[in-house]
Amino acid sequence: MSTPHQHVAPPTGTKLPASGEPSRTSRREEVVAPVSAWEEIRGLIDRKDAYAVAIRVTGLDEEARGEVAANLPGYLKTLRGRQESWERLDEHAEVLRAAGAGVLPGAAAVATWLNRRDFSSRWSPPYGDTRRIMTILAARPAEWRADLARRLVLRLRTAEDRGMELALALLRETGTEVPAHDPVVVGWAGAVAGLPAPHRDPLFDVMLPRLFEAQGVGRALQWESDPDRSLLRALRTLAATDGARRSELLQGCVRRFLLGGSVTELRFFVRLHEALDPTPHEIEPLARDYLRLLPAAPGPVAELALRHLRGLDALDVLDPLDLLEGWEAVLFRPERKLVRAGLTWLDQRVRLSPGLAASVAGPLATVLAADSVELQERALTLAIKYAGLMDDEGRGVVRDALGALPPDLGRRAFEVFGGEEPVEAGPRDGFDPPALPRPEAPRRMPEPIDSVADMVSLLNDSDDWQAWERLLAGFVSLVHRDRAGAAAAFEPLLAGRYEYLYGEADHWDRAQRWQRVDHWLIGAVYSLVGIAPERGIWRSRLSNPRYVSPPHLLLLHRAAEIQMAVEQDVVPPLLLATPTLTTGHVEAAELVTRLEVIEAAGAKPLAADLQQALIRLPREPDGEAAERAGRLSSAAGRLVARWLSGTRIADPVVEMGWSHPAPGHDNSGRNHSGELRPVPSVRAQATGQLLVDRTFATSSGRGDGLHLAWWPSMFPSHREVAAAHLSRHLLNHPWYHPTVQTSHLRELARLDGPPGAAVALLLARMLGDPDTPEAVDVLLTMAGRGDLPAAELGRRAAELVEYDQTKLVHLTAALESAARQGAHEEVWTAVAAALPSLLPRAGRRPRHGLAGFVELAATTAAWCGARGVIPEIEAMAARKGSSGLLREARRLHGLLTAKEG
Repeated sequence: MSTPHQHVAPPTGTKLPASGEPSRTSRREEVVAPVSAWEEIRGLIDRKDAYAVAIRVTGLDEEARGEVAANLPGYLKTLRGRQESWERLDEHAEVLRAAGAGVLPGAAAVATWLNRRDFSSRWSPPYGDTRRIMTILAARPAEWRADLARRLVLRLRTAEDRGMELALALLRETGTEVPAHDPVVVGWAGAVAGLPAPHRDPLFDVMLPRLFEAQGVGRALQWESDPDRSLLRALRTLAATDGARRSELLQGCVRRFLLGGSVTELRFFVRLHEALDPTPHEIEPLARDYLRLLPAAPGPVAELALRHLRGLDALDVLDPLDLLEGWEAVLFRPERKLVRAGLTWLDQRVRLSPGLAASVAGPLATVLAADSVELQERALTLAIKYAGLMDDEGRGVVRDALGALPPDLGRRAFEVFGGEEPVEAGPRDGFDPPALPRPEAPRRMPEPIDSVADMVSLLNDSDDWQAWERLLAGFVSLVHRDRAGAAAAFEPLLAGRYEYLYGEADHWDRAQRWQRVDHWLIGAVYSLVGIAPERGIWRSRLSNPRYVSPPHLLLLHRAAEIQMAVEQDVVPPLLLATPTLTTGHVEAAELVTRLEVIEAAGAKPLAADLQQALIRLPREPDGEAAERAGRLSSAAGRLVARWLSGTRIADPVVEMGWSHPAPGHDNSGRNHSGELRPVPSVRAQATGQLLVDRTFATSSGRGDGLHLAWWPSMFPSHREVAAAHLSRHLLNHPWYHPTVQTSHLRELARLDGPPGAAVALLLARMLGDPDTPEAVDVLLTMAGRGDLPAAELGRRAAELVEYDQTKLVHLTAALESAARQGAHEEVWTAVAAALPSLLPRAGRRPRHGLAGFVELAATTAAWCGARGVIPEIEAMAARKGSSGLLREARRLHGLLTAKEG
């Protein structure tokens, strides 16, 4: 017996047949034999008509639902058989979900069906069928739907789960108890954050207390920053009208702070706490909790706690032991801003209650041992100020901490607290620099790879440029030596795995471009085996030079000519450009020997291979090798002879500029057309060799930046040119564009040629990135070689700071580390060059971290015994004020202008 079904309204604009008028379906039914329910549903699934399936399944009787339920799971295999093995059923997902929601009997079965992994791929968007599924489920019993809601909630794994919207909709409709499951809380928080009135959501009351407990809520809400909009506004409005809710929110924030977490995880709760703007009377019952936050909470949370404790202290309600606990906690923190605020709090409180002076020795002693001269001076000033109010024990605590003070502060402290008289420091203030690392000699390159199995294993699994140079050399030698044997060895290992390279023309109506060296090598193997579907592919698949970076283009030409040589059966006995040293150099004598082998075989060298070999020659002329090359009969021999005689390319002129975003654009790099990026300019004397001249110039576009790890080795005698090309890929860009890594910088440090603005820019960027601490080792390596462009490094670092591509505190930390490891003279040169650009003009606020940078300048100047006036420092030292920046500027100016001896 048929059961009544829930009516589902057709989409807007759908024209239904008039009453009494037979529909097209009914006309067909007059002439077509009746079909079973499953056959009808299957046809709708094949047409991907989820709307029609929703209507049909809600009208099925029990027998028909059973028939469809029995056949539906098995039909998935049929659908998958129509697709590639790696594809999922994304296009059928909504129609299959509609069918399963309507016919599967149990809530457990429906929950499993709706969450099948093969319905969506990793890149599929969230399901957009919530209203449809809810309509289909409306005919189910309330208890059954409540059970389904609980099961769907517990299946959620993250807040981005595609089933989140349906789970929340069922929870709202059924009113069932929400399971204790963090992902649903996080998902709900993200969903209601965009609603105009989140507090009217049916789930609000039950979810609100869980916001402060569920892991992940803070990250989901980290962008909620406007207290006049969205969830922050709703919670602030609720707190203003409901005292109990206000107390709940305030206590919830504090409870969340005590649970701990990163700055990102707690950012929303900090903003909520400040939007509530609690009074000192509201803070008082929570004072112990705020004190517990001071020692180890993230900086913004500790700053918040300190500010409210100081406000509470103004009411004189904190116990002296609580005060001492707070001072000890905040003055032990690493953040200078917090320590300064803590010292100010201590000073203000002791002035009001002098009896507390007996307790401040311990907290002040902590700061006297800090790694900041500015903080040490502030703490010492307070210790001297209250020394007369301390007892003997307190004065002894301060006296024991004086050993960490620099000499000038130590002398001030000795006059008040006694102890050991400070010894006059030498010109380096006691600094004994370690020796810089000695430069390593370049190693010999391993032999070419001549095993076919090893070659195939490297095709997709290696970005090691040395392995690929050896692979190309081994492939060419193998094919020349035994073409038939090489073809027989390669054929079973390929088995048509790379046919995609010969795909159809793309939407630009031109053949697919081969952008990687391995593409061309695979093409060469296809031509070798005799299964390439076309000839002359280098004419259509080589990239347009206007859209490819010059080093990448040279690599592609080298690879393309190998494919061409295989196709035309003119493969030479060996390659000329295979490096003999791991720096990328090709030794002159070895290059001539290779030319002799090619000439003896009656072959010709490959053009791009020869030009790359010329670029890889050492910088010094080699008369003996030039004489040998001059005896060769080939044009290539004569060309190499001229280059080895000293007529090769001169060092180009490299300049660095910047492409600035349009006014008002965010410099985050998220916009293709308006991103901030370095723009190098390379000017070199023409050599008459097309690829050489193109490579020693800069193109208008950045290119895709493929094979970046290969680029330094292509210019072993001209590292500034390599750095100029790499600089286009220095900053983080959107999508898939690769960026320069410290491994590339390390390769540049081993090369020859005068470094300049481009090398300095790459090094400055890496030094300013806390995720690349290896950059300090690169600086030390170059300093040990004596070729670090220190002044240029400082100027480029200042540019990066000015353009908000580097944080000054990170740059300072890296340079300080390098200075302490022996590069103090180079660091002083860099810092001195950067200071004029970083110091603020009169009336402007200094950038964050500048005081620490000037402190580093003063420290390294003392270690180097530097002398000479920096006008900008002199002007700043003359300004009125007592800030840490001004104190450090005066100290630096005093060191630079002190008399010798």
